[in-house]
Amino acid sequence: MNGQRNKEDFKGAAGFFGAIQAAEKNKKLSIAIVEKTSKILSKVKVSGGGRCNVTHHCFEAKSLAAHYPRGEKPLRELFKTYQAKDVVEWFEKKGVKLKAEADGRMFPVTDDSQTIIDLFLREVSAHKIEVQRNKAVTSLQKRDAHFVVEFEDKTTLKAKKILVASGGHANPQAYAWLSSTGHTIDSPIPSLFTFNDSTKAFKELMGIAVPNAYVRIVGTKFSQKGPLLITHWGLSGPAVIKLSAWAAEYLHEKKYEFVVLVSWIGDVKEEQLREQLLAYKSKHIKQRIAGNPLFELPQRLWSKLCDLAEIEEEKLWGDLALKNLNKLLENLIRCRFDIKGKTTFKEEFVTCGGVPLNEVEMSTMVSKLIPDLFFAGEILNIDGETGGFNFQAAWTTAYVAASTIAKA
Repeated sequence: MNGQRNKEDFKGAAGFFGAIQAAEKNKKLSIAIVEKTSKILSKVKVSGGGRCNVTHHCFEAKSLAAHYPRGEKPLRELFKTYQAKDVVEWFEKKGVKLKAEADGRMFPVTDDSQTIIDLFLREVSAHKIEVQRNKAVTSLQKRDAHFVVEFEDKTTLKAKKILVASGGHANPQAYAWLSSTGHTIDSPIPSLFTFNDSTKAFKELMGIAVPNAYVRIVGTKFSQKGPLLITHWGLSGPAVIKLSAWAAEYLHEKKYEFVVLVSWIGDVKEEQLREQLLAYKSKHIKQRIAGNPLFELPQRLWSKLCDLAEIEEEKLWGDLALKNLNKLLENLIRCRFDIKGKTTFKEEFVTCGGVPLNEVEMSTMVSKLIPDLFFAGEILNIDGETGGFNFQAAWTTAYVAASTIAKA
């Protein structure tokens, strides 16, 4: 492997994409992708429930960057160079058409992540990019004009340029080989997770979803709107998972013990809702409350909220006491959940943390500490909301790094 001009150490998307982009831009490069395990593109495989949420249908740089709790400002500039629209065009030129769903997530029209994997493997083969598996890095050193990479199996690799795209890891020790180069590592902590309800008060409603919840963390400014799903362990769905990303550092400090208030009907003002309920009460005095859900809420959820408001099964609107109406209002827009713990799906969800952005020249993705060492993807302290944003950051940072490498 001596004299090799570029090496990619990766955990899937960013590594493959960077290798392919560099090969397309400079056919003289000799490129190898080096993978720690026997598996390749495993994160691509499981993404989006096995459909691969390639990117998000947001084709304006500033709006796209607003979906990143960490990395928004530098990504705003990078997206002016390469963004979601460019990704869609690249895949389509390669014969993989993408489609946008109602929530903006974009998938291959095949609804199969294997379509993306097959494309990458075809491109790797076409460009004669070598893929080495079961190569766990133990040491990375710069010696004169070359890097020397040492592996667990005692073999070595020499390269003139290296793109590190090894992904995020929950275990800080996974970064030891990189931190030994002089780069610091922002502590990796979970992002994109669901909330565990300590009381399991809504456990019997698992599977019920509402399309427009408003979820906020008590004592903070953190809140999100969107679909919410009740699970057997607590709360999930896009609103909760996005909230976990924006509040990731705060929730880690709190050891994942906090209070969440849920509005099942969106961000509604209290007085406005009270007027609506009183008006409905006056017009439907003979209607049974518990059996006739309002606000298009699922029957079982409405019954639960009525039960929490101490409204009997047969109670009519005309007989509803004001104190019970107020309790119903409270549970509609400030339903309390005492959260203790989180649930993550380690193969699909992400971490925040990694190489701090102030140690990287973001316009080229090259290290400020070590010339010819590049970074892309989740190894950087960049992470986005759920919905294709983390893949988009991987594509963009890999593209920018590859463009710089290819100029050599």
